[in-house]
Amino acid sequence: MKNIRNFCIIAHIDHGKSTLADRLLAATGAVTERESQAQLLDNMDIERERGITIKSHAIQMNYTQGGQEYVLNLIDTPGHVDFSYEVSRSIAACEGALLVVDAAQSIQAQTISNLYLALENDLEIIPVLNKIDLPSANPEEVTDDIVDLLGCDPEEIIPASAKTGIGITEILAAIIERVPAPKGVKEESLQALIFDSVYNPFRGVETYFRILNGEIKKGQHVKFMATGKNYYADEVGTLNLTQTPKKVISTGDVGYLITGIKEAKEVKVGDTITDAKSPTTNMIEGFEDVKPMVFAGIYPVDTEDYEELRASMEKLQLNDASLVFIPESSAALGFGFRCGFLGMLHLEIIQERLEREFDMTVITTVPNVSYNAFTNREPNTVLLVNNPSDLPDPSKINRMEEPYIKATIITKSDFVGNVMSLCIEKRGQITNQTYLTTERVELTFDMPLAEIVFDFYDRLKTVSKGYASFDYAPIGMRESKLVRLDVLLNGNIVDALSSLLHQDNAQDIGRKMCEKLRQLIPRQQFDIPIQAAIGAKIISRETVKAVRKDVTAKCYGGDISRKRKLLEKQKKGKKRMRQVGNVEIPQAAFMAVLKLND
Repeated sequence: MKNIRNFCIIAHIDHGKSTLADRLLAATGAVTERESQAQLLDNMDIERERGITIKSHAIQMNYTQGGQEYVLNLIDTPGHVDFSYEVSRSIAACEGALLVVDAAQSIQAQTISNLYLALENDLEIIPVLNKIDLPSANPEEVTDDIVDLLGCDPEEIIPASAKTGIGITEILAAIIERVPAPKGVKEESLQALIFDSVYNPFRGVETYFRILNGEIKKGQHVKFMATGKNYYADEVGTLNLTQTPKKVISTGDVGYLITGIKEAKEVKVGDTITDAKSPTTNMIEGFEDVKPMVFAGIYPVDTEDYEELRASMEKLQLNDASLVFIPESSAALGFGFRCGFLGMLHLEIIQERLEREFDMTVITTVPNVSYNAFTNREPNTVLLVNNPSDLPDPSKINRMEEPYIKATIITKSDFVGNVMSLCIEKRGQITNQTYLTTERVELTFDMPLAEIVFDFYDRLKTVSKGYASFDYAPIGMRESKLVRLDVLLNGNIVDALSSLLHQDNAQDIGRKMCEKLRQLIPRQQFDIPIQAAIGAKIISRETVKAVRKDVTAKCYGGDISRKRKLLEKQKKGKKRMRQVGNVEIPQAAFMAVLKLND
């Protein structure tokens, strides 16, 4: 056990985590030259296309130093703020972390938040200064920034370049010397932490675990403590590039377990695996529950695919424990699910994975956040409003509360004015402004979560020319003046387009929504009125004009009354058609609401 090292790599987006992982795998001989490719651990199509890591990936490497054989378990983690739950799970399974900082971009918001996560879990931090080979690199200045952040000696920071392979040997030596060996007792009852799981259509659920005490053998009867169910360990092994079956896995090591579980909900990430015959009494603690930030409805395009969508979502939830969903129905879209996501990128990725991995074509409704409503009858009873259609009658509401976040933005000093005006426009209140260096500023705002859900991240990148990094954490609920904005098509409320907005913005957004929908809804044989309403008051209206058939074309010459008669007849037909006609809403209309400023 003293020769095992468990560590993860944490960094901001695009600071070179995946490339560094590739270099470590090549240096330890974990992959052959034939198998190696760029971003080897990012095995999803979407990860490769977008150049981001979505899933944490565990892999084992063997390395010899000073005549001793060492086993290194590496967990590569995502860098985007929407996937911080994945990072927290990886950190729970490790004793050390490589903190990678880009020598050209310096410390960013997500670097700091991931570092705090690691420090809370008492991990040994090894700072790595990456990309020192870039012409724009500024190693001396960034080294000072890291020293200020960590309070370490400049000698402890390892200069490296994952692209060219500089400093890789020093990093491996530092992992062996600085990261503590796992603590645990081999003779005790089995106690293992589940930190991830994957669905395999042929073998059922594959569970990834880290053993804290005891050992697990092939053929052993094991028990999952959260569900209380017993299973037979068909296969246990370690996570090399391909899974390597083993007879036994001991304390401190990371591995996988196949028990033939077919039901996705039987495996809970953060659960404890123990021996069925002599179970441990202590469940492993300290695993944080996922807190969804953004809610949206996901509906199948064809209502007959509802059960298939449920099965797909359950399998996806196994692979992404931060996805939360419950069934709901909508008058406009039929049966579907109300899903909780960690952010807008997370929502986009889930939608794309459903389409690619499970062939499910889905409609996503307007995303929103959770609100608290207090009624006049019982002013202290909280009604949780996840969906705008759940909101009680406005006359019965005493007050409403919405979730606030603490937003940390790090940007260049040239863009401070632009960033501030964007945050103030989004109802943000500045709480702190710190100059990290003469060039770089850290701004802290208290902002409503609902304001950052739509287009905040894109607009932040635009106003700062791509030089701003953003991170947020929830700080609780605050009272707010909120109203429900309904959209009516042909006089009928479309519940999937309803949204809860701040009173000051509702009029403006209502008008923009009507204009946008007018462009997107195809023309019919009759006029379609599009209205935005708050309660019974219509605040905006647009009309999609009818496609007219020229009924008077055959009336050449003669009396005008012949034309009038034909037009009157057409008018009656249009009126009847409008009463019975259905308006088809294209998928683009549901997502267009997010891009009102384009």
